[in-house]
Amino acid sequence: MPFYQKEITLPAYSRGFHLITEIVERAVPELLNCRVGLLHVFIKHTSASLTINENADPTVRYDFESHFNKYIPENAPYYQHDYEGSDDMPAHLKTATLGTSVSIPVSNGQLNLGIWQGVYLGEHRNHASGRQLVITLQGE
Repeated sequence: MPFYQKEITLPAYSRGFHLITEIVERAVPELLNCRVGLLHVFIKHTSASLTINENADPTVRYDFESHFNKYIPENAPYYQHDYEGSDDMPAHLKTATLGTSVSIPVSNGQLNLGIWQGVYLGEHRNHASGRQLVITLQGE
């Protein structure tokens, strides 16, 4: 089974959760010729995450951001790592909670996601630059 790998830089996103499914798909044109396989997406950062969730209703992404901001607050008195800004340590914790990679089955040239599923970038910093992704396709 051949492997294909691309590294891309996402545009800078504001803090929050953003659908990036189409960007990922466009980055790997070999996907169209893959009958069966697996696509792995990895983000090379410790303050941004990847996850798969609802892609239809944008309020889900707002609710994600609201929940994670309450669940993992800024300025917690027990944080010691605070010299990069009040949003930095919470960003690391959110990334550790959600993860830095997703794997998606590929079937007949398409990501085999559920009808309401999409790939999210969780941008956890207030002022982040473009994030780097490593996208690896294995398949035939």
